Amino acid sequence: MFDLRPVGYVLGLLVSVLGATMLIPMGMDLYAQNGHWASFAESALVTIVIGGLLTLACANAVTARLSLQQTFLLTTGVWLVLPVFGAIPFVLGATEARYVDAFFEAMSGLTTTGSTVLVGLDGLPEGLLLWRGLLQWFGGIGIIVVAMVFLPELRVGGMQIFRSEGFDTFGKILPRATEIASRISVIYLALTLICAGTYLAMGLGAFDALVHAMTTVATGGFANSDTSFAAVAPGVEYAAVVFMLLAALPFVRYVQLVAGSARPLWRDSQIRAFFATVAILSAVVAFWLSVGQGTATEEAFRKALFNTVSIVTGTGYASADYMQWGAFAVVVFFFAGLIGGCAGSTSCSIKVFRYQLLMASISTQVKRLYAPHGVFEPRYQGRPVAEDVLNSVMAFFVLFFVTLGVVAILLGLTGLDFITSVSGAATALGNIGPGLGAEIGPAGNFAGLNDSAKWILSAAMLIGRLELMAVFILFTAAFWRG
Repeated sequence: MFDLRPVGYVLGLLVSVLGATMLIPMGMDLYAQNGHWASFAESALVTIVIGGLLTLACANAVTARLSLQQTFLLTTGVWLVLPVFGAIPFVLGATEARYVDAFFEAMSGLTTTGSTVLVGLDGLPEGLLLWRGLLQWFGGIGIIVVAMVFLPELRVGGMQIFRSEGFDTFGKILPRATEIASRISVIYLALTLICAGTYLAMGLGAFDALVHAMTTVATGGFANSDTSFAAVAPGVEYAAVVFMLLAALPFVRYVQLVAGSARPLWRDSQIRAFFATVAILSAVVAFWLSVGQGTATEEAFRKALFNTVSIVTGTGYASADYMQWGAFAVVVFFFAGLIGGCAGSTSCSIKVFRYQLLMASISTQVKRLYAPHGVFEPRYQGRPVAEDVLNSVMAFFVLFFVTLGVVAILLGLTGLDFITSVSGAATALGNIGPGLGAEIGPAGNFAGLNDSAKWILSAAMLIGRLELMAVFILFTAAFWRG
């Protein structure tokens, strides 16, 4: 049995930090004089005390280097433990939510999924709306660090192909995480402030501009209104498209850009493929709306672009009920959600680079069929792809769709219909946000689901956000024997 105390020490620190951040929405409620500040004060006290005690209990086992097992456990533990405490303000606050709903909301926030069980968002106090935004904002930057530090080191889902992208300090996980997080944090904060300023200039109020900027850059999709982006001005929609796209690009490219090297950004084949995918899907949906549905040209273009980008990046905003756009658009959006953005970004789902590697592998196999004596090897960005990377990617695809099927079956067993079960499984595992159908589609939410379905979907959000294998390995006997 390996030592769990180093993992407990880091978890305790993060829980304490989460508790301290609850003072921010407390201050907002005090400023707005809503009378709900005490719930955040109580939540902060409980969270800080428990996190502090865990930190002190494990402080004598702090090490500069985590073992492989400890790293896997920490990666999953962070996204499992933080929602436990992040849910407390929803239970004690104005929503007075049951814990299953509060946990679902916190998990959706920290995994930047964007699915919600809360109704009447327009009437909630500013403190709770800000807390939802903060959860997604913290989750966004957290997943960037995980994607750039932990998953490549753990060789999860082919992410090892990015082990040398922009950073050359390997081996010691925590020092490397600190180094990368410090660089990323500045860029992430700057992008958020620019986004907030843009929203403000486009007509959103200061509070809405700030919260929506946090959930846009995190590609999380929590909005301050039940109608999401349906009632905003066209300029806000276009601004959101720009920042959703920027947030879905590899943040390591921004670090390199700030360092004076713009070439990697322009030459990244993943970025080019991502933009090409968004452009094609948006054009197809816009044409369908304009010609097939009779929508005015500019409105068709804007609604198609906004909602396509929102779904592909996994943000989950909606500016229209696209369930009313016909079966073709619904099918396009279902599969668009399974694409995702770029690796090393705040976006989610399968990711563009995996499709590129899949196509490279298929192309190589086809060439070998008609030229069996030829020497062919799959390449990515001009470089040969190692066999272990391809194996990881293929395993990820198989595991993703098997898991999607299992989750859908489990949801069906709870009594949900086919569309709700399948789209719910896809949106949770892909961390997309809205599902399909009248209940969990863009015009609905997840409040009406039974408790079992909410727990299943919460688990699926965690599994999908951490690229599946990082979670599933914890359920193998070999992991705990190691």
